[in-house]
Amino acid sequence: MSDPKTEFVKVNVVGVRVEMPTNQPIILLQDEEGDRYLPIWVGAVEATAIAFAQQGIKPPRPLTHDLFTDVLITLQVKLVEVRITSLTDGVFFAEIEFGGGQVLSSRPSDAIALALRNEASIFVAEDVLAAAGIDIPVEEEDQLDKFREFLDQVKPEDFNL
Repeated sequence: MSDPKTEFVKVNVVGVRVEMPTNQPIILLQDEEGDRYLPIWVGAVEATAIAFAQQGIKPPRPLTHDLFTDVLITLQVKLVEVRITSLTDGVFFAEIEFGGGQVLSSRPSDAIALALRNEASIFVAEDVLAAAGIDIPVEEEDQLDKFREFLDQVKPEDFNL
């Protein structure tokens, strides 16, 4: 469980893309209040789960994140928020908070996939954003717009599962 003194920043998921030439999927989060972005490299399966959630795609059979969401609904448990809490040796750590105050440790990619399916807020610890975030000044926004345009056109099949 995160330290109660830790300051968190609310973020939005800009999208998922494949980083070249490594073909490694990446999630890009944006600070709601500023020009800071946080890239998180993830696996192809997790990238697909996030892309599906962003695009509103419902697979014919539920993926793991869909199943988990169905379990929460059945048990009448609300997923309140997810928090990316730390970065240690290049590995991000997250936690998921539920309505009863229960908190589970999670990989950020799984937490984000669940947050998107459950319309829950996503937060990043300020120290994580300071350490791994990227500032993109206004003059570089056109590059970000190109990235967003790419994200609008990418399909989960592009991840070569």
